[in-house]
Amino acid sequence: MSEQLVATPQKVKKPKWLRVKLPVGKKYTELRGLVDKYKLNTICTSGSCPNMGECWGEGTATFMILGNICTRSCGFCGVKTGRPETVEWDEPEKVARSIKLMNIKHAVLTSVDRDDLKDGGSIIWAETVNAVRRANPKTTLETLIPDFQGNEKLLDRIIKVAPEVVSHNMETVRRLTREVRIQAKYDRSLGVLKYLKEQGMRTKSGIMLGLGETEEEVIQTMKDLRNVGLDIITIGQYLQPTKKHLPVKSFITPEQFKKYETLGLEMGFMYVESGALVRSSYKAHKHAS
Repeated sequence: MSEQLVATPQKVKKPKWLRVKLPVGKKYTELRGLVDKYKLNTICTSGSCPNMGECWGEGTATFMILGNICTRSCGFCGVKTGRPETVEWDEPEKVARSIKLMNIKHAVLTSVDRDDLKDGGSIIWAETVNAVRRANPKTTLETLIPDFQGNEKLLDRIIKVAPEVVSHNMETVRRLTREVRIQAKYDRSLGVLKYLKEQGMRTKSGIMLGLGETEEEVIQTMKDLRNVGLDIITIGQYLQPTKKHLPVKSFITPEQFKKYETLGLEMGFMYVESGALVRSSYKAHKHAS
């Protein structure tokens, strides 16, 4: 099998299926006003997510905790790398208030990697989930967590607070992991997802396409994830954040994304979100039910 690819010459225009409509609608306008007025820290706005209008209209938003400087230097990610700032112990309450102000029905929590901390940031993670639950008892939660270096004791803190969905992204296929995720390990991430599932969590993961992977490698990654009991998978197009990041090797066609969706459902995944503009949090509210 060979993947349906569109060659990427220099300065090529993005394909028409990657054109994003500007967010519109009353709900979006209201939430944007709140975010700007109270300086709320959503990854939706800071990451310029293409699905922001749609997700906000459905009452979903993503919040990043533990600062905006990561201890890892992944080749695909636009987050700054370096020495993170000290932990803000009042952050859980700030996030909980933001979710309440925005009247969010389903919140996705994510974070930078904090390998500088002995607990990997897991204490703030757990306290944030608890704070959100206290202030927003009807809000469902997804935690998009780092690998915590595979430390089960740290993962247990997430499991104990029992978010509706626990997500950890593979990001790419085995062959490209060292180049794309540098400090991460393919099998370690699989092990994290396996452990979470064994402890009764609903698990989710995401991969990006267009980094040079083959169709065979994508399908094998999907099989590997299904073999550790993964429930939900997201598959989207990689887009280069800056010229310093890994280049886009190919643009995947809508037909190929549809093929992966069909294959994923046949493999037994509960949900498969597959499309050029799909990101980790896309349709996240649906995955919690």
